[in-house]
Amino acid sequence: MDPSVGPIVLVPLLAVVASLFSDWVGRVAKVPLVVFEILLGLILGPSVLGWIPKSDALDFIANFGLAFLFFMAGNEIDFAAIKGRPLRRAALGWVVSLVLGVLIGVVLAPDPIAGVYIGIALTSTALGTLMPVLRDAGEMHTPFGRAVTAVGAVGEFGPLLAISLFLSGRKPLSAAIVLIGFAVIAGFAVWLASRGTHERFHRLVRATLHTSGQFAVRFVVLVIAALVGLSVALSLDMLLGAFAAGVICRVLLAGAKKPDAELIETKLEAVAFGLLVPVFFINTGIGFDLSALIGDSTALLLLPIFLVLFLIVRGLPGSFAAPPGSTFRDRASLTLLSATGLPIIVAVTNIGLEDGDLAKGTATALVGAGMLSVLLFPLLALTMRRRSSDGGLRPPDPERVPTMG
Repeated sequence: MDPSVGPIVLVPLLAVVASLFSDWVGRVAKVPLVVFEILLGLILGPSVLGWIPKSDALDFIANFGLAFLFFMAGNEIDFAAIKGRPLRRAALGWVVSLVLGVLIGVVLAPDPIAGVYIGIALTSTALGTLMPVLRDAGEMHTPFGRAVTAVGAVGEFGPLLAISLFLSGRKPLSAAIVLIGFAVIAGFAVWLASRGTHERFHRLVRATLHTSGQFAVRFVVLVIAALVGLSVALSLDMLLGAFAAGVICRVLLAGAKKPDAELIETKLEAVAFGLLVPVFFINTGIGFDLSALIGDSTALLLLPIFLVLFLIVRGLPGSFAAPPGSTFRDRASLTLLSATGLPIIVAVTNIGLEDGDLAKGTATALVGAGMLSVLLFPLLALTMRRRSSDGGLRPPDPERVPTMG
């Protein structure tokens, strides 16, 4: 197949097939959709069949999908619901994870710089990946779901701060000053978004919801591009800008009428999870260097070690945020979900490889362990959660928007 035509045809096909597989298998076991997207990308990518080659164009779209994944994470976090105990305990757990991760990383790596990369990678939680899982399981607005959201919010935002402080190429003090500058700009934008009712803005949104204008979606894309562009200009990780854009848009669109807000959310989910995010996960499978993993005995040994370390370094401290009265199964489930990581692991390892600070085998083992965590941990966690003391029953979620299934 023509290398220029393959990705155009096959990537959308894989997205459709992955959705069908998820629906069929879901009647027996709730396997996260991203599992099928990654596996199909791996099978059709250069590592196995070679039908879809790596390309700069596909990487560009995948990076935009990654940005949208973090935007949706920032946009879906209800900070009012997770403030207080869940957020405090989640933050404490992440600090413990960071200390453990860096110490273990320095022990495992041949030099301290590589150890910092490993340590930061071990502290991440893939909230953007877990949000659809929680939503589909009806857990978004339960105490357990709020605990997962708090752990995930800190587990995405914390590593982004660490990347910006320690992996930006600047001295920590100058990096902190730049980071504070970005925070001031983002905070000012959130303040502006929270001021007043923005009636003119919402009238324009309402007037174009059913037209080709689609002002709300276009505005969201503009905010993502602006904040990502600002992050890149300041030599910060682009995902920090995408996450901040999600928070800003959530505050701004909160003033919309409920039917309008639900429709906007549906449209954003369609763009993110129907178009862009699948490309990121499929491309993750395509870009995974299986031969580098299989041909490197050290990398093969590190892969299961990293998978266990995700549970120890990130999972156990994440369980600090378990709601009062949680059963052992609830805490075990929270541990597994807290240890689920991939997007930030991909970002950290890419930075390490580009800077020459991280060995190819170590990076491949980290990404491979992250892929396995996405493949295994949510499935095991949901199984344990369904066997919890409440029998897996969830109260009706009044905020959940019905979707076509």
